[in-house]
Parts: sequence; C-alpha cells; structure tokens
Amino acid sequence: MAALFRRPTRLLTVVAAIVVLYILVIFIPKPPEELYGFQYFRSSFDWSTLTERNPVAKLTPLPRGSPKRLPKFQHNFASDKAPSRERLDLLESRRTEIRGAFVKSWNSYKKYAWMYDELTPVSGEGKDTLGGWAATLVDSLDTLWIMELRDEFRHAAAAAVTLDWSKTKETACNFFETTIRHLGGLLSAYDLSKEAALLEKAIELGDMLYSAYDTDNRMPPFFLDFDLAKEGLLVPGVHDPSAAVTSSGLEFTRLAQLTGQDKYYDAIDRVARVLDQTQNSTKLPGMWPTFLNMRNLDFSGQRGFTLGALADSLYEYLPKMYAITGGLEPMYEKMYRDAMDAVTKHLLFRPMTPGQDDILFTGSVYVSSQDGPELDTEGQHLGCFVGGMFGLGGKLFNIPEHTKIAEKIARGCAWAYNAFSTGIMPETFTLFPCPSLEPCPWDEVYWEGTADRRLPKGFKNTMDPKYILRPEAIESIFFMYRMTGNPEYQEIAWGMFQSIKKATETKLAFSAISDVMVAKAGDTEKTDSMESFWTSETLKYFYLIFSPPDLIDLDKYVLNTEAHPFLRPSARGFFTYT
Repeated sequence: MAALFRRPTRLLTVVAAIVVLYILVIFIPKPPEELYGFQYFRSSFDWSTLTERNPVAKLTPLPRGSPKRLPKFQHNFASDKAPSRERLDLLESRRTEIRGAFVKSWNSYKKYAWMYDELTPVSGEGKDTLGGWAATLVDSLDTLWIMELRDEFRHAAAAAVTLDWSKTKETACNFFETTIRHLGGLLSAYDLSKEAALLEKAIELGDMLYSAYDTDNRMPPFFLDFDLAKEGLLVPGVHDPSAAVTSSGLEFTRLAQLTGQDKYYDAIDRVARVLDQTQNSTKLPGMWPTFLNMRNLDFSGQRGFTLGALADSLYEYLPKMYAITGGLEPMYEKMYRDAMDAVTKHLLFRPMTPGQDDILFTGSVYVSSQDGPELDTEGQHLGCFVGGMFGLGGKLFNIPEHTKIAEKIARGCAWAYNAFSTGIMPETFTLFPCPSLEPCPWDEVYWEGTADRRLPKGFKNTMDPKYILRPEAIESIFFMYRMTGNPEYQEIAWGMFQSIKKATETKLAFSAISDVMVAKAGDTEKTDSMESFWTSETLKYFYLIFSPPDLIDLDKYVLNTEAHPFLRPSARGFFTYT
C-alpha cells in the first residue's frame, strides 16, 4: 500500500476506477428483478426468410422528427383533495376482490386448459379457438404484470416464448384476432417488463402476420392461409369486415418502433392511405361501409354503416394511431374528424326513456337509394367502446363537444346495465329514439303498444339477450373516470362488477350467460365459454379504475382494442424519431 502512495499516477488511476465504479453502481439504473432471461425457442419456420412475390419498391418510414407534445387526456388528479384513509382502504379492497376473480379464472386455466386457447369454465376443459397458440395465456400476460402477480407472470412468459407459430392444426389463422390478442399481448408484456425474449417472440409472429400483406395491391385478406402465403398466392377479399382488415395499425406501428424496421409501418400505412382516399366517396361520406372490397378498393357500392360489430376498431384506432405516432401523422386526425362528423349527424341518437335521461347511443345506418340514410336504433354491448373513443379524440384534438358526447354514451351504457334484473346489458337490443339529441317526453301508450313487454321500459326488443363477459361498457366507464376524475364512475363500475360476478361465476371461473333477463342474477344459464378478453380486458379495466391513476397512465400508454398498453412516444424524450 505504501508503494501505491509513492506512485501518484497509479494512485490517480485507482481513484478514478473507484469513482467510475461508484457511478456505475449508484447512478446507472439496475435491471429490475423482473428481467428473468427466459430461454427463447425459435419457431420451426422463419417467416422473415420468405421471398415476397409482391415486394415494395420503397418502404414508407415511420414518421420522423420529435413527437408533438399532445394534449393531456387524464384528469389532473394531483390537484384533487387527497382521498381519505377510508377511501383508500375501500379502493384497495375492491382491487383485491377483482384480482381474486382474475386469480380464480387463471388458476383454473392453468389446471384444466394450460396452453389451450380457452378454458371451458363449467366443464373444466381446454379448447382451441384461435390456432391453439394459448390465447388466454398470451392475452393475460400484461394483466398478470399490472396486478403484480409477478411469479405467475414469470411462469406464463416462460411458456409464451416457447410457442411455435407453425405448430397448429389449422390451415389459416384469423389475421385480426391473432394480431390484437397474440401480437398485442406480447408487445405490451414487453413494454411493461422489458423481457427481451417476449419481443423476439413478437417479431417472429409479426413476420408471419406481415406475410398477409404480400398481395398484388398490398391489402391483407381476412384469413391468413399459411400455404398460400408461402407460395405468394394470397388475394384480398371482396366482402371482408372492415375492422378485420384495417385494424392492425397500433400493433404494427409499435413493432416498427421497437425493431426499427419500417416494413411493418409501411404495411399498415398503405391501408390507411386507402381509407383516407376513399373516406368521402362512400354512400355515407365520412364513414366506410361495414364490409369492404379489398380486392378492387371500390367502397362506393355498399350501403350499411356502423360503429358496432365488424367495423368497430377501424374507428377506434384513428385517435389511437395519432397518439402512437406522436401526432406526426395528421391523416389520422383528419379521418377521425370527418368520421365523427358523419356519426354525430347520422348514427348518434338519444333514446326515449321514462326519466328523460341525458344519454346517447349509436345505431347503424342503411343508405337507401330512395330515402337516403335510414337510422336503425339497434344498440350493441360492443358499441359501448364509442364513449372512450369520443373521449380520447375530444381531448387529443381539442373538441370539447366530443368529450360531452363521450360521457353521455358511457352513461347510456351504465343506464342499460341498471335497467335489467341481472344488472347487465344484453348483447344487442333496440331502443325508441327521440326526434333529436334533445330531451323528449316519455310516451307510455306508444311503448306499451309496440315494445316487448318483458323488457324494461325504454327498450323495444332484444335480438340477442346473452352476455359473453364483454369489456366495452367498463372500458368507457374507465376512460371517463381517467378523463374526468369523477369518483361517480368508480361507483358505477363497482355496481357493474358485482352484477357480473353474481351472474357469471361458476365453481371454476366465470362463464358467458345465455340471457340477462332472468328474474335473478343467480339463476342465469351458463354457456360454458370464457373468451380470453375476460382476463385481458374486462377484469383489467375493472382493476385499473380502482387503481392509482399512474398505473397505465393514458398519457403515457395507448391501449389497443384488446386493452394491451403500448408505450407512446413522448416529446420529453422517449422514442424521439431521427
């Protein structure tokens, strides 16, 4: 040691090394304990090696430049009075009960249906509905993380990265469902955990799904036929659900951001350009028809338009794509504004109710060659997502009227839940419309003479009385709470959860039910079905509405249509494009 002090140069070197080591230990973030280093298993076929038959001459790159500082969506909760200890305890107890419902469902899936797509929650078996790629497992990864079930996350993620996308009994996959559930699930789990193996598995799947765009006009088909894709023989459909072939924007954009590969963004940008170019040449300018001819890209002949089933996420993704591209692609704002102008004018309606409730719903429109747009006041449980969409669009694009519409739609869904004996809204139903969006008096005589008298007052009929564990109503209630900070939405949510739990719980988990109009919630007929969105979406939204608002902050994340959170670019430095 004495010799060391007699040599100043060596001493300075040692001191400098100690200082550097100190800086490394103290100031450089340590890898979180959740980085488990799973062993990654490559699928038996590498889709990235496939030679394209219809290659792109020049890829459209991700938008370049620093993301814009977009308007805040979330309420400024920090400005509110701090909740009391009693309130915090109540919220925690509710989260605990919701987490318990998830754990019950998850444990039964593990025991009876591990690596199958779904659990049958009455008979206790596994079944494959989406290729046999463990849909419930992959779809639930981010919920496990969010609910701080980290050991379960570790176990599930380790299984997810062993999936072989070429190992399936099917000859084709549903392109849309595989994108939103599997690709979306893996990407969000990576965004939350930063576990590299999950991203690698997502890239594998992304390359398989990317092959769907190898058609003569670069438009994807509804089903991705594996053999046709490998031979370069895929062709777009002539009557495909509009949502199914246009709603991969969030997932492919996020994949492009994480990998730096523009090919993924190029694929979905070409679809978006077609939508932009055709938006005002349809039978209902501003909207696209429910079914699209993706082969010749002529959308002018179809006459049906909706925000409900078959078309929903086409519209949902417009403001969300603006958010995930950091506001650098103005096309999405333009399309959102034009579409919602048409929706507000033609599809939005106020129902006639005994209490003249200040609520709204969206219906569907058929454009008659003689009479023009004709409104069908059919409501859909699935259509309840529209409240969240109007809220997000209203905030992002500074349209105050849209945030008001958002609350009225969300409250309309809550009203429909409360109207039925089980406390749950049916899958589809028809309402009596007011002449305008203004209040109208209740007409008891008219209702009695034209409605199905078994239904609550205000409802005309129900074509499909089941409930399949759908998330869309709680989705909009959650968005409204985060947007306004109004705790009333938490109370609405709690009532919804209690009703759903009572009506759908089985010995093993929770099941879809055949009819929400039974006398008591406990008397419902269980149909032995539990789709993966129960654990991916419904329970996640219920959990988040009672959680601190910085858990999946909607100014930092954008949620895909399966409620998978993706990190958004930030003007403060995250994912600044160059």
